[in-house]
Amino acid sequence: MSEGKTLSQHQREVDEWIRSVGVRYFSELTNTVVLMEEVGELARLMARHYGDQSFKAGEEADLGMEMADVLFVLICLANQTGVDLEQALGRAMEKKTRRDRQRHAENPKLR
Repeated sequence: MSEGKTLSQHQREVDEWIRSVGVRYFSELTNTVVLMEEVGELARLMARHYGDQSFKAGEEADLGMEMADVLFVLICLANQTGVDLEQALGRAMEKKTRRDRQRHAENPKLR
């Protein structure tokens, strides 16, 4: 995946990779479990980098790669289930903006 691509382009790129290199998609259930595994790896790294845990000897600390692994599997699931992530993200941003327009601005904890 290279910079400057839309989410839709990334979805097509992942689909092409799966069909040429990955042979086929894992089942939706398997990919959901893989997504949870990847989120867990990201959480472990966050706990070590920003939390109170320390890194183990030889443990890698590439937050970007862990986030990209999560995104890759999420894109796989979107492709498998017919979700256009670009469109879905746009709708989510609209919903959050409508719902939270004043909520965060009026939250004394965020000041």
